[in-house]
Amino acid sequence: MINLLLADDHALVREGLKQLIEKNADLHIAGEAANGDEVLRLVRQKALDKLPLDMLLLDMSMPGKSGIELIKQIKREMPGLPILVISMHDEGQYAVRALKSGASGYMHKDSAPELLVQAIRKIAGGGVFVSAALAESMALQLMHGAGAAPHTLLSDREFQVFRMIALGKTITEIAAQLSLSVKTISTHKTRILEKMNLRNQTELIRYALQHQLIDDAINDNK
Repeated sequence: MINLLLADDHALVREGLKQLIEKNADLHIAGEAANGDEVLRLVRQKALDKLPLDMLLLDMSMPGKSGIELIKQIKREMPGLPILVISMHDEGQYAVRALKSGASGYMHKDSAPELLVQAIRKIAGGGVFVSAALAESMALQLMHGAGAAPHTLLSDREFQVFRMIALGKTITEIAAQLSLSVKTISTHKTRILEKMNLRNQTELIRYALQHQLIDDAINDNK
């Protein structure tokens, strides 16, 4: 039996995934969480009670601590717990960062249902899961020696600020949302422009649109 912790802030999504997953006799949802704090509490509680937990199915954007920051903390506390990220974010935005942070797989919520079951079983068996398209893209970069795209040179925090700027948020709004000072965000913005060799915010937004790194329907503060 593969025991799973399901984390998503939408109850309907959790219920749909639960029904899909538990159609398979070898898969069981052992717990559900609606935000990052609940994920950490449940992971810690199951470890304390020595209850079986074989994998975390994690939405990339939830209230409170989420995304890359949450993945890193979970892997620090429970390095042996595999994480499969299931996200609305395009793979080009976060997949590689999620994998580098410790996730064992990344898939888009629009993926075929049977693919999710395959991914769970593969990761539970010690493997790693990415879509065929992402695997091909990574392989082509290696084969042709392609240099890293400028946005991949940003730190996780810089990339977060980059996307928020590209979505039209002001420095003050970003500072308030991330609980950082305006000066810190301004410094991040300067470094982002320097690392990406961009002259101004207009070029930053154009780059984000060209590389499909933002989506008006996606809010980093869901």
